[in-house]
Amino acid sequence: MAQGEDRDYQQFKESIFHLTNINLSYYKEDQMRRRLNTLRLKKEMPSFVAYFQAMQQSDALLKEFLSRMTINVTEFFRNRSRWTVLEEKIKKLSLEKRRISIWSAACSTGEEPYSLSMLLRRYFPAGHFSITATDIDREVLAKAETGTYIEQALVSLTAEERQLYISQTGLLFQVNPALKAEIQFIQHDLLNDDPPGRFDIVVCRNVLIYFTEEGKQVIYHKISQSLEPKGILFVGSTEQIFHPENYQLVSAEPFFYQKGFDIV
Repeated sequence: MAQGEDRDYQQFKESIFHLTNINLSYYKEDQMRRRLNTLRLKKEMPSFVAYFQAMQQSDALLKEFLSRMTINVTEFFRNRSRWTVLEEKIKKLSLEKRRISIWSAACSTGEEPYSLSMLLRRYFPAGHFSITATDIDREVLAKAETGTYIEQALVSLTAEERQLYISQTGLLFQVNPALKAEIQFIQHDLLNDDPPGRFDIVVCRNVLIYFTEEGKQVIYHKISQSLEPKGILFVGSTEQIFHPENYQLVSAEPFFYQKGFDIV
C-alpha cells in the first residue's frame, strides 16, 4: 500500500474520532478500510480526507458512513427477547434481596451495563444495586464511560426508554448521567485476573466464542467462583456450556445457568 494512501487513511481516522468520538482503531483495519473504501469510491471521492470534508458538509453522507462502519457492533438490549427472560429473573430476585450486584464481563463500549442499569431501576431503588463493567481494553472502557452513541445502537430501545434515559445532540445520543451512578468501569482480563468481586448475576455474552476451549474452561471456572450461591450466568446465543457441572453450574434454560444450590 502506498505511503501516501496510508497517511490519508490515518488522517481520516483521526478526523472521524474528533468529529464523532468513534475510534476506528478499535476495528480490524483491513476489513474496515476495505468497507469504507468501497463507500468512498461509490461517492466518487478522490481520497479519504476529501470524503471526510464532504461529510462535514452533509449530514446524509455522515449518517451513511456511520451506518456502514457500525455493522455488527453491539447495541442496547442486544437480542431483546433474551433480556425479557433476564428481567423475570431480576424481578424474582427483587422479592428475595434488598440489594443486588451484577458483573457485565467484556462490556465493550458500554451498551450492556447501561441496559442493565435501565432494567434494574424497575425493581430496585437507586443505591440498592451495583454493576461492575469490565473489559481488557482501556480505550474501549473510556468510550463506555462517555455514554455517547450513534443511533444504530439504540434500535432495540422502547420509546419510553429513549425518553427516560437518552438525550440527543446532533447525530449523537447521550445516556442519562443517572444511569452511570451505580456502574463502575474497571479494566480486567478474563483469562489472567481474579474475578472483580462476588455477584448475583454475571452477564458474559458474545465474547467466549473468541477463546479456545482451554481458555473457556479457565474463564468459566472464574465466573463460577464469582457467583453467589444460586447466582445466574447469562451467556450469548452461540455460547452453550457443555458439561456445566464441571463449573458447579446447572442449566436453567437456554442461555442461562445457575450456580448449584448446594454450593456454599
